[in-house]
Amino acid sequence: MSSASAAISQPGRTKAFLRLVMIEHSVFALPFAYIASLTAMFEWDRNIHWGRLLLVTICMVGLRTFAMAVNRIIDREIDARNPRTAHRELVTGAMSVRHAWTGALIALVIFLGAAALLNPLCLALAPIAVIPMVVYPYGKRFTNFPQAILGLAQSMGPVGGWLAISGEWSWTAMILGLAVGIWIGGFDLIYACQDVETDRAIGVLSVPARFGIPAAIWGARACHLVTTALFVWYALATDAGAFFWLGLIVVAVAFGYEHTIVRPHDLSRLNRAFFSVNGFIGIALFVCALLDLLVRGLTV
Repeated sequence: MSSASAAISQPGRTKAFLRLVMIEHSVFALPFAYIASLTAMFEWDRNIHWGRLLLVTICMVGLRTFAMAVNRIIDREIDARNPRTAHRELVTGAMSVRHAWTGALIALVIFLGAAALLNPLCLALAPIAVIPMVVYPYGKRFTNFPQAILGLAQSMGPVGGWLAISGEWSWTAMILGLAVGIWIGGFDLIYACQDVETDRAIGVLSVPARFGIPAAIWGARACHLVTTALFVWYALATDAGAFFWLGLIVVAVAFGYEHTIVRPHDLSRLNRAFFSVNGFIGIALFVCALLDLLVRGLTV
């Protein structure tokens, strides 16, 4: 193949960057930021403030994009040694490190700018939200529990969504944030099971690599039981109605299905559990939460 045709076949920088950060995975955390934001609006004046909701979206996507880009940059040497991740853009050369850093810093500026437009508290706390995003990729180098750092990072979405509307700290939002963090940490335990042999060979730390796949699967099940309990607590704390409780039933069934198709000695359907089921959980609970708030008087 000529160099000209090879250049043509390379994706554009923007497309390569979006593939690098897996922008479509925003579906995991974004619905919960919306749930928190809309619940705060309901408690504030029962009106949907579309401008603020847009800024919440920009904050969430901006921070997640920054986090994923930094993760890929820091982990590029590890990714190169793992057959599952050797196709990633920074390994193959489809995206240079310099361009990845450029995209990450642009996303960070967008996040901070949107936070500043929301309220002073959001701007003041924004740098704190950045810290676990940078620490997480290093976690697998110094702890067997990097999923705990990931969970902490993800728990900030609902808390930030509530702060964006109220401008005040909320322990109710913390309940939802903990639920989301433990949920995502739990399914990342499952996801890490596919790299056990490689992680052990190259010295990457994780629960499955240290304690084995069965321990990781049981740990994920425990996480999702705790997540369900926290969702129930959040429903009680916000006086949720029938539609939200229906959503919790759907989530509980989805968790049950996820742990039925992924077993310690059968990881063949792991991707279905990770991508399809967990993506469904976020969207399903958001739809039910929105219906519940609308029925209770939230005005569009």
